[in-house]
Amino acid sequence: MSSELAVVVLAAGKGTRMKSDLPKVLHPVAGRPMVDWVLAAAEALDPREIVVVVGPGMDSVAEAVAPHRTAVQAEQLGTADAVAAAREALAGALDAGADVLVLYGDGPLIEPETLRRMAAARAEGRGDYVWLGFRPEDPTGYGRLQLDEAGAVTRIVEEKDASEEERRIGLCWGGLLLARGPALFAQLPRISNDNAKGEYYLTDLVALGAAAGERSVVVECSAEEVRGVNSRAELAEAEALIQGRLRRAAMDGGATLTDPASVFLCWDTRLGRDVTIGPNVCFGPGAVVEDGVEIRAFSHLEGCRIASGAVVGPFARLRPGAELGEGARVGNFVEVKAATLGPGAKVNHLSYVGDATVGAKANLGAGTITCNYDGYRKSRTEIGAEAFIGSNTALVAPVVVGRGAIVGAGSTIAEDVPDEGLAVTRAEQTIRPLAARRFREKRAAEKKKG
Repeated sequence: MSSELAVVVLAAGKGTRMKSDLPKVLHPVAGRPMVDWVLAAAEALDPREIVVVVGPGMDSVAEAVAPHRTAVQAEQLGTADAVAAAREALAGALDAGADVLVLYGDGPLIEPETLRRMAAARAEGRGDYVWLGFRPEDPTGYGRLQLDEAGAVTRIVEEKDASEEERRIGLCWGGLLLARGPALFAQLPRISNDNAKGEYYLTDLVALGAAAGERSVVVECSAEEVRGVNSRAELAEAEALIQGRLRRAAMDGGATLTDPASVFLCWDTRLGRDVTIGPNVCFGPGAVVEDGVEIRAFSHLEGCRIASGAVVGPFARLRPGAELGEGARVGNFVEVKAATLGPGAKVNHLSYVGDATVGAKANLGAGTITCNYDGYRKSRTEIGAEAFIGSNTALVAPVVVGRGAIVGAGSTIAEDVPDEGLAVTRAEQTIRPLAARRFREKRAAEKKKG
């Protein structure tokens, strides 16, 4: 028995029910295209080859799945026809006698462990064809698996071709198949499209294989794993299920989610031990959060790294390139982009810090902004350690504020401030006694007169 494995991912479906210009398998779930979830599950088995079957003109899918190879199914004539389209791309693996695993690009919920159980069934010699079965609460619409007394699969009948008795069978086919490669591709040309849909079904391999002395068996999984996505509503259902998995994994890893249902994680979110996540926090791709961080409610984090002991939010936004040092604080209504905050630095409220470096223990007052864009180019702001920036300060980049320097509130700083220097650009304050009273009396008289 061959230890080689090749994988075919069927991704040629047009996804018309999605009503989208984006190919169905590229719609994201937890920030990752559906087909990438499938590829990741397949890659966990360390296969020799993965081939993705696409439709004509689906260049965006081919680009997305690279470096894996693609094969084109010229017409959508059924699952058997789609697998047959991968024959040439799999030539080397078939010559080596590899097993072939068939997956679906719109099935992002499949777990690697289930695929390993299918591979184990093949490795143990239980059958030439290993079909993945499941038992839904309502089997309507699914192909039914018929078993003999020994547990072997004797027939898989599609819903439209099933009798009333066959439709009462609760064990259904989940669409996945692991087969002895040479046997599979020897039988594919023999499959007929003499059925209600006029398509070439992989399920006909059960009868064709039996006639050739080949055995079919079933491995079962949960109904959740084989849920496909064919509509926006089903996409939302898949998102909810994967979010549930990600939240459980985060909590199992030592993070506290005070309201798990309101926290949205990305597929690659990394949370350390003793991290606390408040309600309504959303993670985009590329967020890394180290131990002991607190992220307060209604914050959005993407492409950022937060060192241990830092506090973020509430209502904070960390954009790509944001890096917070140990014990740094980013408070409410603060946005940080392509900027590094040193250990203990504080930006506690109502500020924008973009394209900047903020030194250790520096403090930026409310309303501080780094003016990093002049309409043509981005420039950086450098703020030294232990510097103090007063409220409502505009730092016009490129500019450097030295270590330990102080900038007075309400200043616009367009020139460098030296270490330990004090910079203030406010106009001199003038006071006119009782002028406010005279102004109000004048306006009241004008209103009465008018």
